[in-house]
Amino acid sequence: MFIGHISTGKTTIVDRLLHSNDRNDRRTMNRNEKEIVVMDSSKTFETNKYCMTIVRTPDYRDFIQSTITPRKQADCAVLVVSARTGEFETGMSKDGQTREQALLAYTMGTKQLIVIVNKLDADDVLYSEERFHQIKTEVSNYISKVGYRPEQVAFVPVSARCDDNIFEVSDKMPWFQGWILQRTEKIVTGQTLIEAFDALVINQSLINKPFRLPVQDVFKIAGIGTMVAGRVEAGVLRPNMVVKFAPSNITATVQAIEMYQTSIEKAVPGDNIGILVKEVGRKQLRRGLICSDAQNDPAQETASFIANVIVLHHPIEITQDYTVALSCHTANIRCCYIQLLEKIDRRTGKTIEVTPKSLKSNEAAIVKILPVKPVCVETYEKYPSLGRFIIIDMKRTVAVGIIKVVEKMTVASENMATSISVCDNDTKLN
Repeated sequence: MFIGHISTGKTTIVDRLLHSNDRNDRRTMNRNEKEIVVMDSSKTFETNKYCMTIVRTPDYRDFIQSTITPRKQADCAVLVVSARTGEFETGMSKDGQTREQALLAYTMGTKQLIVIVNKLDADDVLYSEERFHQIKTEVSNYISKVGYRPEQVAFVPVSARCDDNIFEVSDKMPWFQGWILQRTEKIVTGQTLIEAFDALVINQSLINKPFRLPVQDVFKIAGIGTMVAGRVEAGVLRPNMVVKFAPSNITATVQAIEMYQTSIEKAVPGDNIGILVKEVGRKQLRRGLICSDAQNDPAQETASFIANVIVLHHPIEITQDYTVALSCHTANIRCCYIQLLEKIDRRTGKTIEVTPKSLKSNEAAIVKILPVKPVCVETYEKYPSLGRFIIIDMKRTVAVGIIKVVEKMTVASENMATSISVCDNDTKLN
């Protein structure tokens, strides 16, 4: 996932990756190779180790909500900053997007980060070692506050326009001896951007959990049937499995699984796939549903959930029954804060105030949230990508959260949801 302030050169870098040396040509992947997601999922390129799917987020803040899903699905965030005098400083300013996008990427679970310092060829930079280290220091200081560990982040000085340090080591920066990643098991080194991609690590632990796939899209293919598109977040999917879609409780049989228009016999976490399902029509399914194994801990509708929330910036105080748009995995819903449980220290997690009346910018709290409309979420501990959310209001990200406890829907909780849905009547979203 490519993130960063406007005009940092993200498009140029992506074009280099897709088109240089015909690297965008598809070939049959060896089964020992893995796919990594870095919104156009058809745009891929290959390294020596991985097949990469590129997600480039929009530059402008008004499009922030449309970028939430890519952030929650990416295995790695590539933060692009400009080395030009003024451009870097603007991006890192309070109104810039560099800080916010790095924070959102980490909060939504993208724990691997690569930082590209672009435009080293600019007239006011001229491949300056001093400028690169100045930027590296400032970005390192910020991302460490967000949660990233700078010693595990590759900082790559490049000129996308001149193809410096993208695929081959540039002779214009002899001072750059490469990046070093200090990992627990070993130290990884390299010099180019493509080597930084090969240094990424795929989380293998999710393969042993019950199957989960948030639905991204649903298609009707003439003469074939209903195709469900999404990314496997946990477990394994095989043909002939019976799957359940929550919260609609619709079941279907998996007829076939496709990845890049090729049939496969097994889908694992990280795979972007299409599922051909029997016994269900396109209009019965929609984006935001969770597809799970009907025979192994299937996903269920959520009645309410308790979450740790951090308010980023909001012009007014958040109070009881505050209603906003909430984005979790591929679902976008309206939710009510039905109870502010505790105000907590955002760094230590210690309780500051019990049952606070309101929350202000930069404050953190434990809250209980009731979805106004049917939705399915999971705890962050069990399914990280299904247990993170972002709250959007007035076209801005006003809060981020991690789900700690989920109450599944029962007859009693369903009646409760009906009575509280009045919260949604008078609140308007900008």
